[in-house]
Amino acid sequence: MIMNNLVAFPLLIPLLAGLIMAIYRKSIPFQRWFSLFSFSLICIISFYLIQQVSIEGIQILELGGWQAPFGIVLVVDMLSALLLMTTGFIGLTCVLFAFGSIGEEREQFYFYPFFQFLITGVNGSFLTGDLFNLFVCFEVMLISSYVLISLGGNKIQLRESIKYVVINTISSTLFLVGIAYLYAVAGTLNMAHLSVRVAESGQPGILTTVAVLLLIVFSLKSALFLFFWLPGAYSAPPTAIAAIFGALLTKVGIYAIFRTSTLIFYHQLEITHTLLGVMAALTMLFGGIGAVAHWDIRNILAYNVIIGVGFIVSGVAIFTPASLIGATYYFIHDMVMKALLFLLGGTVIRIVGSNKLKEMGGLIRNHTLLGWMFFIAALSLAGVPPLSGFIGKILIIQEGLASGAARAGFYWLAAIGLLSSLMVLYSLMKIFINGFWGETLLAQDMEKGDTKGLLLPCVLLTAAGIIWGVGAEIFYPFVEQAGESMVNPNLYIEAVLREVV
Repeated sequence: MIMNNLVAFPLLIPLLAGLIMAIYRKSIPFQRWFSLFSFSLICIISFYLIQQVSIEGIQILELGGWQAPFGIVLVVDMLSALLLMTTGFIGLTCVLFAFGSIGEEREQFYFYPFFQFLITGVNGSFLTGDLFNLFVCFEVMLISSYVLISLGGNKIQLRESIKYVVINTISSTLFLVGIAYLYAVAGTLNMAHLSVRVAESGQPGILTTVAVLLLIVFSLKSALFLFFWLPGAYSAPPTAIAAIFGALLTKVGIYAIFRTSTLIFYHQLEITHTLLGVMAALTMLFGGIGAVAHWDIRNILAYNVIIGVGFIVSGVAIFTPASLIGATYYFIHDMVMKALLFLLGGTVIRIVGSNKLKEMGGLIRNHTLLGWMFFIAALSLAGVPPLSGFIGKILIIQEGLASGAARAGFYWLAAIGLLSSLMVLYSLMKIFINGFWGETLLAQDMEKGDTKGLLLPCVLLTAAGIIWGVGAEIFYPFVEQAGESMVNPNLYIEAVLREVV
């Protein structure tokens, strides 16, 4: 266990940046540059934390000097550090994209401060070492997202924001109920301490029931099976906001599933992880059907978010060291590629002035770079080697097939994973063929918008995706270390609790 004050910085930086920018609301140039500075600093500190965890092990910070499990503790293991780094990079690219697309009206009404507050909630969720503060960070993130999804106030945004707020209010209430029951039974909410207490009790029926309740909560928040709210909510806001939603918001719910399923509730796999597997399979299947059926760019991209959620969770359900490594690798890939996909899709809609595939065509003639970046993103999400989606997909599917000998259900999970990859490829190639290929329907002087300032963040994300795939030999040891801490909960427990049990 290593005490490190830098652990708090990824949480404090966006929080303080948001407060400062709220004070200087009318100075848009200041807010823009300060946002870039904030996200760049998060990336630098997260990179340093990755190096520290790699060399010295899990880093913690006990706030106020109160020792865990009695005080608030922030924890950075390799999984958290990688997610913090990815979040900072995605925030940087999305805010760059927002400079040329979000519009001055939204900028004047606290867009940049609430963007920072949203990242505060996301980073806090990745850092916190107890379930109650996970709930608090969820709420910080969600309240910020309520503002961002409705910012601009058009009819579709207001309609979808009401649905989004109601669903998340219900899930947050259930989260509190689950926390209350868990505290009543285990007497603690510190995740390391919970792991010890649940292991000592053997996870009796009441704790398994609480585990299922929390799974329902995190499923609502991550769109795992219970995804009915997502397509409308993620297609309503402007592109930069939709990209950060698609890349990060569902992933915080997935992170909570990762953490609780590998650290706390891993003693009744035949119940909790079987349920995870069934929900993951149905999510991939129904998400794939939605992506294939639609001819609207925004809805196709939203359903692709759902497919990704199911595939990542399938790695947790299989619950072998290699499947968890694959799920982690694909997790980070999916965050980057979903941000890229939404930014590219939004750029296409800006050029054409419509999100209907049948109203566009031949864009690659005038927008060659845009077209080939979309093609790379599509192949990567489908898992075509040597791009970043391949490593995670092959590990999860291999482990599903290998585990099928012991539990036949995993054969079906692996088969549906392969089928979902084909559905992803078909749905995204449908956009590429109809949008970029064929006859050019719009001459350059007839286009509804330009790409000025929009391609740089897309290039950065595309490069990151390619590097994450081609450079797998470099990154794999870090992901393997993240998988090791999930397979062996004692590493996390010993780092947080030390001599206190």
